[in-house]
Amino acid sequence: MSITRVKVKIRCRQCGEKFVLKGKREKGKIETGFRQCICSNEHDFEIETDE
Repeated sequence: MSITRVKVKIRCRQCGEKFVLKGKREKGKIETGFRQCICSNEHDFEIETDE
């Protein structure tokens, strides 16, 4: 069982705010703990990962 740390860039499509986080890649999924933007958006994001 291998857990890999990856850099994740998240941009809110509603207000344009950008977040750069480190996430854990495990079994093909990435978990960052990110839940919502400061504008209360919870679903409309552009997500990019740097391997």
